[in-house]
Amino acid sequence: MSEPNDSRKSPPSGPTRTQAKVVIPDDQLMVGLLGSGDELLRVIEGAFRADIHVRGNEITVTGSPEESGAVVRLFEELVELLRGGTQLTTDAVERSIAMLRMSAGRPAEVLSLDILSSRGRTIRPKTVNQKRYVDSIDKHTVVFGIGPAGTGKTYLAMAKAVKALQAKEVNRIILTRPAVEAGERLGFLPGTLYEKIDPYLRPLYDALHDMVDPDSIPRLMAAGTIEVAPLAYMRGRTLNDAFIILDEAQNTSPEQMKMFLTRLGFNSKIVVTGDVTQIDLPGGTQSGLKVVQEILDGIPDIYFCRLSSADVVRHRLVSDIVDAYGRYDATLVEPKQIKQRGRR
Repeated sequence: MSEPNDSRKSPPSGPTRTQAKVVIPDDQLMVGLLGSGDELLRVIEGAFRADIHVRGNEITVTGSPEESGAVVRLFEELVELLRGGTQLTTDAVERSIAMLRMSAGRPAEVLSLDILSSRGRTIRPKTVNQKRYVDSIDKHTVVFGIGPAGTGKTYLAMAKAVKALQAKEVNRIILTRPAVEAGERLGFLPGTLYEKIDPYLRPLYDALHDMVDPDSIPRLMAAGTIEVAPLAYMRGRTLNDAFIILDEAQNTSPEQMKMFLTRLGFNSKIVVTGDVTQIDLPGGTQSGLKVVQEILDGIPDIYFCRLSSADVVRHRLVSDIVDAYGRYDATLVEPKQIKQRGRR
């Protein structure tokens, strides 16, 4: 698809510049590639130090060998996405550029992986780590998705659970969370015990409503095919033929984590998600999600997938906020370490 031309060198003191051409054979692909009003082309031009000229179905790229090569690879990946039926957006283009910059995988492989199609939309991973997370759920019985808010840990696990149920790989989905107050007191909330607990489970219901026909959810819950319950309700049970998701696992104690993991029955799969930077446990209580990483490290068929701010798929500011808090926390930890060393 690309045709490198003879190199055109600047004066000896300047950098080497090369020219490459990309020919797009299909007019419809060209429209999808450039975007409405050349919106996507402007995103690409802003991301590379190269001159990009479009004439008809031919794209000419002039710049350093590295930049020209990267632009050509990007266009090749975007064309492959379009051919596979993926509609390009500014977000998809920006994520493709980031993957190529970091040599972190092929955008066409990551962004075209369909996890679940539901209610007119398709759920796909948006980063290499998200694809690794989704793939690990297929390959392992117990998977831990650990990372900051907005990285799709719970949402992607939920999509895999619904997919497994639809494919009859499991007979039921069990979604659970520890009912731990995030600065508020459960007892002061109005209503019955169920009404007090319900707000803690609401995010799980919200994700479920995105993936399953809302009218069918009460019927599925009444039949026990889908269960949403506090973690305390798991004690004493053996969960067979089930896809089980423990969300907000950073708010479990080590004892609760052990209790939950030992509920695993035959033909079941467990996904545990959490963010160890947002622990709401009372002071002095260890997080079960922190401890379990040391206890279960290296055990076959258990996989720890760690996501970062680069995998955040919410508003772009969320990634910046996560990084800012990380830097702030690091400044608090360093003086403590210096003080401890001084006492030795």
